[in-house]
Amino acid sequence: MKHVLFVLTSLLAVLAVLPAHAQDRIYRCGNEYTNNASQAKERGCKIVEGGNVTVLQSSKPTPAAAAASPAGAPKVSEADQKARDSDRRAILQDELRKAETKLAELTKTYNNGFPEKSALEMRNAQAYQERTADLKAKLDRAQADVDGIRRELERTK
Repeated sequence: MKHVLFVLTSLLAVLAVLPAHAQDRIYRCGNEYTNNASQAKERGCKIVEGGNVTVLQSSKPTPAAAAASPAGAPKVSEADQKARDSDRRAILQDELRKAETKLAELTKTYNNGFPEKSALEMRNAQAYQERTADLKAKLDRAQADVDGIRRELERTK
């Protein structure tokens, strides 16, 4: 009997607390939300029903503010910028030549999935399969590098 009385008392305490935790009415005013009834009435806002509203404060700057350079930022002359762009393009072209050379070497070694077997690999098929898989992964990575450098070069035009 004491147990039933305890449960009923606990239940009444929980029910008494629930209205205190209920949210005020939330009003939607276009893309804004408010719980101020008088402000909502003035602006012609509509009540949001069924569901909770969570409002997050944005810490991102607006696009205009993000694009603007800081007040004390040094300015680069057009000639300096062209020189930098030219250097960047030359570096990318050099990197592309190196990456293409590496890709060609790996392609030759990979030999369409049938690289030459070493003496150890003739006796150990598993070692050959592992080396072939490793070569394939390196070949795919080298191809991705070449593609990425080419895309970056296209952006410099």
